[in-house]
Amino acid sequence: MGGLMMTGAFQAHAEQLKTPVMQQGADRATVQMPRHGQTQEQVRASFGQPQGVKGPVGNPPITQWFYEEFVVYFEYDHVIHAVMKPESR
Repeated sequence: MGGLMMTGAFQAHAEQLKTPVMQQGADRATVQMPRHGQTQEQVRASFGQPQGVKGPVGNPPITQWFYEEFVVYFEYDHVIHAVMKPESR
């Protein structure tokens, strides 16, 4: 029985850039973000319409609002957290 055997050398190269966690947001420290406890209405008045919305999901209902530089997490109608998006490098 004949068989075909393929051999070859494949090389892969990837560059990994590591930024210490404490430095990741240093250059964006002046970016204003919503504060814990603000309502969706207050966030919309201060930052405008979000670029995207996900949710609500779960119980209690959690909704995410996506802005250019950050994501806001709401529980019901109030901010529970806002986080910076990772920087593109």
